Amino acid sequence: MDSILAYLENNLFVIKILWTIIGLVIIMLIIRVINRILYSTIEENSKYYKMKKRVYYFFSSVFIIFGIFLWSDSTTSLTTYFGLLSAGLAIALKDLFANIAAWVFLIIRKPFKVSDRISINGQSGDVIDIRMFQFSLMEVSNVENGEQSTGRILIIPNHYIFLHTLTNYDKGFKYIWNEIKVLITFESHWEKAKNILTDISNRHALHLSNEATKMVHQAKRRYLIHYKNLTPIVYTDVKDSGIQLTVRYLCKPRRRRNTINDMWQDILQAFAKEEDIQLAYTTLRVTQD
Repeated sequence: MDSILAYLENNLFVIKILWTIIGLVIIMLIIRVINRILYSTIEENSKYYKMKKRVYYFFSSVFIIFGIFLWSDSTTSLTTYFGLLSAGLAIALKDLFANIAAWVFLIIRKPFKVSDRISINGQSGDVIDIRMFQFSLMEVSNVENGEQSTGRILIIPNHYIFLHTLTNYDKGFKYIWNEIKVLITFESHWEKAKNILTDISNRHALHLSNEATKMVHQAKRRYLIHYKNLTPIVYTDVKDSGIQLTVRYLCKPRRRRNTINDMWQDILQAFAKEEDIQLAYTTLRVTQD
């Protein structure tokens, strides 16, 4: 025991490492105790989450300040230690430091926040948590499957925001353009079909145009956005199997599948009443001379 104490007295660096570990353990215990108290006293989940994050950020800052005071009493020692360790740490812990830098970027610049729907590195979901080293997404399926929740949670390292393109569905302009492609036969009365689709799209999406217009004016202060026509529109095109009418309209990201379902129901019901409008499909026609 005496030899250990004598060794510690002659090795200030080891003592500081021990105090750093002790401080970290104490901070973690305090955070855990406070979180348990908050959990038992706050019933609303969103309020509890915000308070928990504030406690985490506060005591993380306290630990950083404690570390600065602990290690700053000897500038010479600090320079020596960092000179010896920096090369190895830079290589071994580069992802760790990159995650911390990205976390600072997330806090300051806020490319996304909790509850935003984002897509990064081929993964899409709603942000449910942001921490110092990673953020979590509630995964949603791809566009073909309606972008609905899969029930799985994705854990993504923070530094991915520096390496991959980030798509935010909710930042700035909070609507997306969605399209429904309707293929009718060449023999159909395409002008009547186009009028029917225009009426249906206006009924489902025209009211969003006024809201979207206000958001565009607000977003123009921060982004170079140029949108003039925000009302639904139906485009006409010719394909191998018939005339394609494409309904383009605004919708909220989380309402994409619902709007497709509602509009297709109205389209099928409306077309069923018209004898001169038929949906097309891939066909093979054989003619004889």
